[in-house]
This record gives sequence, C-alpha cells and structure tokens, in this order.
Amino acid sequence: MTHVASDRAWTTQVDWGRLAPLRLRARTVAEGVYAGAHRSRRRGPGVEFGGHREYVPGDDLRWIDRHALMRHDRLMVREFETETDRALHLLVDATASMSYRGTRGAGAKVAFAALIAASLARIALTSGDPVSLSWIGGTGARPVGATSGGEAFERIVRALSEINATGDAHRHRQVFERTLAPIARRARRGAVIVLLSDLIDLPEESREQFTALGTAGRRLVAVQVLDPDELDLPFEGTVRLRALEGEAVVETEPALTRARYVAAMDELSRTWASSLAARGGRLVRAATDADPIDLVGQVLRAVAEGTS
Repeated sequence: MTHVASDRAWTTQVDWGRLAPLRLRARTVAEGVYAGAHRSRRRGPGVEFGGHREYVPGDDLRWIDRHALMRHDRLMVREFETETDRALHLLVDATASMSYRGTRGAGAKVAFAALIAASLARIALTSGDPVSLSWIGGTGARPVGATSGGEAFERIVRALSEINATGDAHRHRQVFERTLAPIARRARRGAVIVLLSDLIDLPEESREQFTALGTAGRRLVAVQVLDPDELDLPFEGTVRLRALEGEAVVETEPALTRARYVAAMDELSRTWASSLAARGGRLVRAATDADPIDLVGQVLRAVAEGTS
C-alpha cells in the first residue's frame, strides 16, 4: 500500500507545529502520566515475599525455609518478587512519509512520534530504566545506546530534535532489518520495544521481522502514528496526490474512493494488531491531533497487558 499526500505537504523538513519545544512538551506529558513501578515477574532474593515452592536440585540453599521443613517434613524454598529495571528500546520511523502534516494535526507525524518517544523515555528514566533510541531512515539520525542517568534524557531529546524525515524504507528494504538487528542482540528478557511509525511504507516483511523480536520475554508495542487526513481522506473535488515514498502520483476524487481507502487503512492496522497479539504484543493507533498524555497512558497500559 502506498502512502500519498497532497502536493502542499511535499517536504521532508520537520513541521513541529504545536509540539515544540520538544524538551518542555515531553516533560509536561510525562508529568501528566502516572507511570507507576515496574514489577518483574521473575523470582529471586528481593524485597517482597512471594510464597513457597518445593526444593529442586540446584536451588540456592540460603532460601530453604527451615520452619516449613520442620512443619511439613519437606524441603521448601522461599520465593521473593523483585523490583527490576527494564530497558526501553525506542524505534522511530523517520522515513519521508513521516514528514506529512495536514491541516488538523498538531505537527508532522515524526514530530508527534518524537514527542511520544521523549515522554516515554522521561518516564522510564525516572523509574531507573535504561533507554535506547534507534531510527528507520532519516537525515541527522543519531542512535542512542541504552543509557540511564541524569544526561540520558537530554541526549535522547537532542537526537529526536535534530531529525529530518527522509528516505524510502519500502525501496531500501534492508534499512528496517539492519535497524532491528542490534536490538535483537541487546534486548534481554523483560525489555520493552516500542516502534513508532505510520506502518504504511515499510517493507512487506517488516511486520514479521518486528514481531519476531517478541521472544525470550521481550514485550512489543507498535504505535501507529497517522495524520487525521490519513484516517478519513477529507479532501473534496479532484485532487492530485503524490507519494512521499516512491514515485506514485494519482489524481482521484476522494468521494468515490474514500470508503475503499478507509477500509484498506483499517485492514493494515488489524493485520499488525493480529501479528503482534500472536507474540503477546499490542498495537496502539494514534492520530497527531490526539492528547499525548492519553496516548502515552495507552502505551503504558499496552505494555502492562503484554505482561499478563
């Protein structure tokens, strides 16, 4: 499926609109979201008693419950729930289609994705979790390795602020796979991987490649960032549409094609949602005129649902 936009939106320069300045906006969004504590499902010596189970060879002898041994004449091991840091891996689509901004969005799609990414980074870093940032396409795209501490948020915001949306992921198919490879190597059990993209011009195999990361206890969320124009194709009369990725140019009357277009967009979202659900992941669909605080809350709930 080819993404198209009216000629007036033909630019790869990021239109930040009402989403600037990114640093201040991200802090405001993060403060408006209750992040809560990250509780691991793993067991081990920690902060809160989690029950008993029978001893098996290889268990740490320090956690044998002597009182249970005397009472039940069985070796029982005490378990504890532990609080654990979780690495957050942010993957932002900065290909050309993400530069689009219609008349109703708060900013370009890549700008909105950057705000959501920065807000999630702020929440994770405040919770003590390391954050990494990777890119699909883009000019000036500077990846940030998994990092935490006082300077981490500034590094991530700076990288997000300097991006320009360029490139064609559908034509250069290796870009997506090449970006995923380091994440697949470094993301350990319990890591959270969030993809922010319109999902429109990615290679056909990208869905399978991304959902393949949902193994070994890693949690996946894809945030589909769309301009309101892409949800309902509001144009009237005969319009000329140009692909931001690829060379397609189409003249059409939206009144005649709107229903088929909306159905195709819905099918794209359903396909991604189904593939993610099969690996315990979630899809969050977002328009650039949405409340960022509410959207970040949806992403956090999607992560939590993936742990249940």
